[in-house]
Amino acid sequence: MAATRAIAIASNSTCSLLTKRPFLGSHSLCLKNLKLSSSSRTTRSFTCKAIYNPQVSIKEEGQPQTLDYRVFFVDQSGNKVSPWHDIPLKLGDGVFNFIVEIPKETSAKMEVATDEPFTPIKQDTKKGKLRFYPYNIHWNYGLLPQTWEDPSLANSEVDGAFGDNDPVDVVEIGESQRKIGEILKVKPLAALAMIDEGELDWKIVAISLDDPKASLVNDIDDVEKHFPGTLTAIRDWFRDYKIPDGKPANKFGLGNQAANKDYALKVITETNESWAKLIKRSIPAGELSLV
Repeated sequence: MAATRAIAIASNSTCSLLTKRPFLGSHSLCLKNLKLSSSSRTTRSFTCKAIYNPQVSIKEEGQPQTLDYRVFFVDQSGNKVSPWHDIPLKLGDGVFNFIVEIPKETSAKMEVATDEPFTPIKQDTKKGKLRFYPYNIHWNYGLLPQTWEDPSLANSEVDGAFGDNDPVDVVEIGESQRKIGEILKVKPLAALAMIDEGELDWKIVAISLDDPKASLVNDIDDVEKHFPGTLTAIRDWFRDYKIPDGKPANKFGLGNQAANKDYALKVITETNESWAKLIKRSIPAGELSLV
């Protein structure tokens, strides 16, 4: 049964880059409640300080943990928009939008369906079966909109690995468990160059602006000071999560260490440029949806 959820969020941008679909979010908006279908209505409070509102809401189609389940983003007119292409990346002053796919302490492997129209969030599958991590992920996980890791581009700094054909991933280390489809304001702190079966799969470590420790962490050294052991834990989690399924451990470039904030910003800039080329069709899209 479909449900539409209105998400409380605050805005400081008026339109998405390289699209013709306007977002009328030039003022602060805080709705406080999350609205669900009448059969499962609940009230959930969101802190609006770090949630960005391009005047979109969330429409769920199908039931969670089924093959048909999709989380669509819709504008005020009820038209579907793409969380990958239509949500702006940059908010200025080193702040970026982050779209939650997997809430912390859950195991369902949710992801943006890059090959489906309007790129809804769905649960990943393998051989027709829903995929779950072998254990919970301990951070909020999702993507940076308007980024793309170009599979035709070899990175000379990371063992010549080619991009994995997906948006850039974010690991948000704040204390709160977020919801699928939330759009948070985050600041990047570090970057891990994961190599998954030969493909480069960046992990940007970031923190939501409304986290109690957000003002204390501005670069990689601050993460070690205020979240001791977290960078190592993130690296080890992503290194090992496929091992229970009989696959080899993932590897990491850059000396197996996390890079600092400046490097993370460089990754974001480069992958945003790759996305711009993709959306302008300067690069073949293959099976990717540009809608």
